[in-house]
Amino acid sequence: MGLIALEGMEFYAYHGFYKEEQLIGGDYIVDVYVHTDFTKGASEDLLDGTVNYETIFRIVKVEMNKKSKLLESIAQRIVDSIINICTSIQSIKVKITKKNPPLGAKVDKASVEIEENYVIHCNKCKNIFLSHQKGDCWTKYGIVYPETKATLIRTFGPNICKNCLSPHFVKERN
Repeated sequence: MGLIALEGMEFYAYHGFYKEEQLIGGDYIVDVYVHTDFTKGASEDLLDGTVNYETIFRIVKVEMNKKSKLLESIAQRIVDSIINICTSIQSIKVKITKKNPPLGAKVDKASVEIEENYVIHCNKCKNIFLSHQKGDCWTKYGIVYPETKATLIRTFGPNICKNCLSPHFVKERN
């Protein structure tokens, strides 16, 4: 597993709880840290064997251009957008810093940070797999009868890998 980081991305944007903040705007710094397996990219010198940090930058830029009241909302949108495009990510951390927040006194910065981990252990075989959405192992690879799903969850819990689920598929997804 490796780390890809984009630190210190600076934006002027119009975020804030108060109307004045959304009219005047302010300076923001965004940091994104992505853990992924880029062994193929490193050994073969190919971009499709890693996470493209230009893609991450473009996602951050798009989300920073959307007005929001809360930094937390922006950070969650950035995480969700990156995960929707970069499916090999094992974990992600996004930090958004607002410089000179209007608090009536000198404050250098305020920040929020979101960190998500997508590495899951299969409750049946104990192997590791990636799950970017809660319960996606039940919907991503195939269809399981509701009664079968309920029994498997009662027996093993909600996290079951594709290999352990595949014998129970009524129909596999392509």
